[in-house]
Amino acid sequence: MQHNYVAFSQADVFTQIPYQGNPVAVIIDGDKFSDDEMQKIANWTNLSETTFLCSPTNPAADYRLRIFTPKEELSFAGHPTIGSAKVALNNGLKPQHPEYLVQECAKGLVPVYMKQHKLFFALPEPEVKPISSDLLEAIAQAIGLQDSDSIKLAKVVDVGAVWYTLYLDTVETVLSLNPDDSQLASLLPKGTSGVTVFALTDGETEVEVRSFAPAQGVHEDPVCGSGNGAVAVLVKEEHLLAKSHYLASQGQKCGRSGLIEVDLDNQGQILIGGQAVECIKGQIALPER
Repeated sequence: MQHNYVAFSQADVFTQIPYQGNPVAVIIDGDKFSDDEMQKIANWTNLSETTFLCSPTNPAADYRLRIFTPKEELSFAGHPTIGSAKVALNNGLKPQHPEYLVQECAKGLVPVYMKQHKLFFALPEPEVKPISSDLLEAIAQAIGLQDSDSIKLAKVVDVGAVWYTLYLDTVETVLSLNPDDSQLASLLPKGTSGVTVFALTDGETEVEVRSFAPAQGVHEDPVCGSGNGAVAVLVKEEHLLAKSHYLASQGQKCGRSGLIEVDLDNQGQILIGGQAVECIKGQIALPER
């Protein structure tokens, strides 16, 4: 049977070393796929996210990005934004501005800044809400937290993706967690990405992060851009670090070594960024119709 094909890439994000970051599947000519086909392909790749580079509908944008988990479409996500921008540039995209790209997505227009070999997205305007004590206690049990007194701060942070974000006492506590996926997924409201936990470190990086998204079909996201965005919001609002630029690490428990750079004071914006590298380049078949 003869198939038609379009260009396909898989990029590794928040690393310059292949296979040490977080992969995203990127389909170059996304306009050729229907919504249903996009979702089926994302379910098939079985990565935390699959994206489709499409023609923009807003003249201020360089491209429009559709972002899918194995189960649903997202209005915004971090590592897919960086990985897709990297693939777009590698495939000849000429941005309207020399220093940044403009991504159109369901959340709106997102600037992606090019700084040497790194890409940084401007975090969408965050919304922060409290977590009820009963729900927080249930979440603590679901993620395997032995002592709820280990939670120093907990908020719901909406950065386009919605994360229940917990600041924990030590890196050891963060790394000890082993969530019950079904229990955790049943607790979180529909539309929630999941739970991101973090602690301050005294090592080469300043923050250690983990992100769990079982309701999206992802037990643990190896290196999560939007999760780190939610963390950055709390770091900034609560003055947890006496600096405006820091480095976060994520992925130890997934066998990865992701590095995320965070700029807390870029003319009022929070920037989340790092490096990305293409690991797979080829073609993907258009579905039969």
